[in-house]
Amino acid sequence: MKRADIERLLPTVFRDTLIYPGNPLGDFLDVMDELHAPTEVILKDIARFFDPYETPDRFVPYLATWVDLERLLYETPYARTPSPWPSGTGRLRELIAAAAYLSEWRGTSKGLLRFLEVATGMTGFAVTENPDQRPFHVHFQFPPGYERYRDLIKRIIEQEKPAYVTYDPSLDPPATPTPKPT
Repeated sequence: MKRADIERLLPTVFRDTLIYPGNPLGDFLDVMDELHAPTEVILKDIARFFDPYETPDRFVPYLATWVDLERLLYETPYARTPSPWPSGTGRLRELIAAAAYLSEWRGTSKGLLRFLEVATGMTGFAVTENPDQRPFHVHFQFPPGYERYRDLIKRIIEQEKPAYVTYDPSLDPPATPTPKPT
């Protein structure tokens, strides 16, 4: 609050004393004005903090907790500080922006594939349901270069797939057969 705004809130008896020079109340009001200044600057543009594309980098992990992404930010449930997002803050911003859509499709192949694409910035993920006629089992295909996000992909799959669905936990690329000499 500005000094003039604070003065208007004071009882008349205090406001009347402010006309005298050297009044300690005036100095106190000046200090209050200075203490409120940083907060006033933030509150003037508060909407920017809720936009994942405009919020400061240091606020992005906190904003992610508002849309239920904290389960992916922390290495362990007891960690106090989030680990850096493996694919960068820009990808985390995209994930926050897509959170409502992803929540709507949670537990489906479509939602899981979109989650993986947004989180990693890569395309080419695929899910095959019931391979080998095994019910409630899925097989994932990953795009080239996915290895650098292996831990993130595994955490996303574990968190986003339905609890009753199983999958091959190995995220290693399939072994290519070695050609036999002729």
